[in-house]
Amino acid sequence: MFVKIAENSQELENAYMIRKKVFVQEQNVPLEEEIDEYEKESTHFVLYDEQHQPIGAGRFRVIDNIGKVQRICVLSSGRKNGAGAMIMNAIEEYAIQQEVPQLKLDSQVHAIHFYSKLGYEIVSDEFMDAGIPHKTMKKTIL
Repeated sequence: MFVKIAENSQELENAYMIRKKVFVQEQNVPLEEEIDEYEKESTHFVLYDEQHQPIGAGRFRVIDNIGKVQRICVLSSGRKNGAGAMIMNAIEEYAIQQEVPQLKLDSQVHAIHFYSKLGYEIVSDEFMDAGIPHKTMKKTIL
């Protein structure tokens, strides 16, 4: 498996396809909430399997010198084998290269343990986003 920053329209479509399968089809997030106005200003990451098929995605953007990690997802067939951590590690490496000192994300409550293992700490109360309970988490990387 390997993670690649989307550099062309096909790679970007791969990221959108994974996100639509996970968030829109599996979790019933409305498409207009999933694909939003921040797509063009974000850096998109795609996880490919050994056959070079896209199986995971995530996006990253900087707001006030804090890295915002969003839309981390892996197809159900690719979960539980470190795929999500590979995406997160690639995003963190990219953020370090960009000299972004802190990362922030809004974790679905069921995924808090995953992000905690990666060093993220809860910094908010629970809130609803797209009908799903979340908590904000942060991690200092520089």
